[in-house]
Amino acid sequence: METIKKLLLTILSGIFLLLSSCSNKDTSEKTGQNPFIKGVYGNPATLIEAGYRFDELGMNAIFVRSISLDQELYDAAMEQQQRVYVEFPTLLGRNYVEDHTEAWPINEKGEQAQPADWFMGVCPTAPGFIEFRKNQLRDILNNFDVDGIFLDYVHWHAQFETADPILPETCFCDRCISLFADEKQLELPDADIPETAEWILENADSEWRDWRSHILNGWVSSMKMIVREMQPDALVGIFYCSWYPDDHDSALYRTLGIDVEAFIEIADVLSPMLFHKMKERSPEWVGEYTDWLGGLIEASDDNKPLVWPIVQSHDSPVEVTPDEFRRVMLEGSKPPSSGIMMFSDQSLLENPEKIEVMRQLYVEEISND
Repeated sequence: METIKKLLLTILSGIFLLLSSCSNKDTSEKTGQNPFIKGVYGNPATLIEAGYRFDELGMNAIFVRSISLDQELYDAAMEQQQRVYVEFPTLLGRNYVEDHTEAWPINEKGEQAQPADWFMGVCPTAPGFIEFRKNQLRDILNNFDVDGIFLDYVHWHAQFETADPILPETCFCDRCISLFADEKQLELPDADIPETAEWILENADSEWRDWRSHILNGWVSSMKMIVREMQPDALVGIFYCSWYPDDHDSALYRTLGIDVEAFIEIADVLSPMLFHKMKERSPEWVGEYTDWLGGLIEASDDNKPLVWPIVQSHDSPVEVTPDEFRRVMLEGSKPPSSGIMMFSDQSLLENPEKIEVMRQLYVEEISND
């Protein structure tokens, strides 16, 4: 347990180290280094394979899943003067927890949490998983000189990419319970997991939510420290759930563990996942949320991260028409945004009209300034 506590202490202390000693550039400095970012998220190599060129589509950046990044794609991006941002699947536990059951998130009944639709999370305090992800990040940075790392799946086990979210209570493994009690200096009942979880939720709910959020922030800070050490000029972005704080009974903080104001203090770039169809929202909501986030950033005292929304082109659960795609791209490009991308490359290839919409926007309408 002492080893586990040391690992968690390292993660949590990263927040304070970054805020006090890492030179976070302010928004004006970073914007001065970068034009308006115009990107595609997913595996952009599929566009090249289909006969397109990034530069001819008006792009200046690719946002590539880490599993899709290889030397051929990287070289093509360099030849076409593209910035390379790598998505990093921070707390995605699929394929890991099956072989490392000690990292499986445990619900309030003391049982292994079921997959939330297609998503399978992980217990974020599992020492082996912490080292596993750190080593993966180091491998990427050792092999490729990138413009940024974008942390994805930065939340406790849940599914939010739907109008009907799946919001289990986790993680109540013995390790999490012990770490929580130690940090909050609480004397918990000497009981099994279901009884202990019930006591926590009834008697120390606010402390429990605060602790879970700090664990999440510690992950972001720890990953950022690695990036800063290995590639100091690379940006650190976060893809995150774009709920307002009160949505779904405050589940953004209560269940996912996300404190947007804390993310503002740590990240270089925030990329809210503005998937309007998945969340049964209008295209105008994309602009409304972006404006709301800008106000939150403006009110922050120190760090002023950039805002690069990711919007939906993917036909799920119903079709996103080319016209609708155009509208969400424009909404997501409004100030304070200084970049835009869409999910995903495959959706463009499935409907060439969307490729033309993107090309026209990137070449003719969305400013490089």
